Amino acid sequence: MAVPEKVFFTKGTGVHKDKLVSFEMALRNAGLAPYNLVTVSSIMPPDADIISREEGLPHLSPGEIVFCVMARDQTNVAGQKVAASVGLAVPQIHDKQHGYLSEYHARDVSSRECGEYAEDLAATMLATIFDIPFDPETAWQEREQIYLASGKIIKTSNVAASATCTDGAWTTVVVAAVFIMPNHG
Repeated sequence: MAVPEKVFFTKGTGVHKDKLVSFEMALRNAGLAPYNLVTVSSIMPPDADIISREEGLPHLSPGEIVFCVMARDQTNVAGQKVAASVGLAVPQIHDKQHGYLSEYHARDVSSRECGEYAEDLAATMLATIFDIPFDPETAWQEREQIYLASGKIIKTSNVAASATCTDGAWTTVVVAAVFIMPNHG
C-alpha cells in the first residue's frame, strides 16, 4: 500500500506559439517539467503533511513517476483569460479521515474567483461525508463559516493561477497538488 506522506502545491504559466510547448513552459514555471506526472482523483491522504514547494521538489528525481491532482487550461484567443486552481479541505481528525482536493479551471475569471470555487468544491465534498447541513445556493463565504463552525472541517484553502493571452500565442496555466510517497529522501 502506497499512501503519500507529504503534499506540496505549485503553479505555473507558460506562453508559446505551440500548444504543447506552452504547457511545457507552464510545467517548468511550476517546477514540474522533469517528472512523469500521473493525475489522480481528489483525495487528500489522512495525516499527510503539507509542505512548501521548496521543501517538496528536492524529494523528487528527474524522470520519476509523480502522482498529482492537477488543474490546467489553455487558450490562444487574444484577450481571453484562463484560470486554474486546486482547492483543499481537511477534517478535524485528519489522522483517520481523508480530506479532499478539487481541481477546477475556468475562462474569463480571476484567480481569486477560480480559487474560491475550487476551495468551495473541496469543502462541500468533505461536508457531505459529515452530513453538515448547508444550502448550496448560499455564498461560499457563508458556507465556509458553517463548515468551520461545525468543528469537523478545520482547514480550507486553495492555490490558483490565471493568465491572459496577449498576442494569440498559446497561454497555459497549471496548478497541482504534488504527492511525495514514503521513503523519499
